[in-house]
Amino acid sequence: MARSVEELEQGALESVVSITDEARKVVLEALGSEPEPESLALWLEVRGVEAGNFVYDLYFQALRDAGEGDAVFADGELAVVVPEPSVERLRGARLEWSEDGGGGLVLVNPNQPSAEEAAPGVPPEVLAAGLEGELARKVLGVIEAVINPSIASHGGRADLVAFDAGEGVAYLRLSGGCQGCAMSRMTLTQGIEVALKDEVPQVTRVVDVTDHGGGENPYY
Repeated sequence: MARSVEELEQGALESVVSITDEARKVVLEALGSEPEPESLALWLEVRGVEAGNFVYDLYFQALRDAGEGDAVFADGELAVVVPEPSVERLRGARLEWSEDGGGGLVLVNPNQPSAEEAAPGVPPEVLAAGLEGELARKVLGVIEAVINPSIASHGGRADLVAFDAGEGVAYLRLSGGCQGCAMSRMTLTQGIEVALKDEVPQVTRVVDVTDHGGGENPYY
């Protein structure tokens, strides 16, 4: 395994991730403030899936830690590592600098999580059915008109991920204040599920597909 940026293949990174000049400048400035910057690489990886989208980690770590299956390239003076599990998920992505929200690095990724990644636990055939059915639209209406205004008081939100019209099962993802909340199970069974069953009697069960361990600040 190469141990310095000089030994790495130049230009091949673009087959996985490209980096704009402005973003590279920002990264190199930050790298320069690290102890032993010559031994470090920028690591880019998919951390998981939240709200149906990939979320990412960008950090400095020793170049020598890269494994055999990782994508390891040089972009100018910058060594970059994409861990093997993230290579195909990031192929064609672009790291750029955005001025939005005070400025920051942003990964623009053309790839999207698979249905199974975006909604773990939901049967593929239920996901494939979509949310266009009459009952699914009724459930969506109740969520927007009744449930979300109620849980918004503590920053929460519920989204219908899938609906099994045959079994009457609604698959929900909670976010905001409800994500990671120790009371989220009670909110789901005593609040959301009751409200949905009252308004749409065909609903028999509500299933929470939220990743309650993810997110930067899941609940208060």
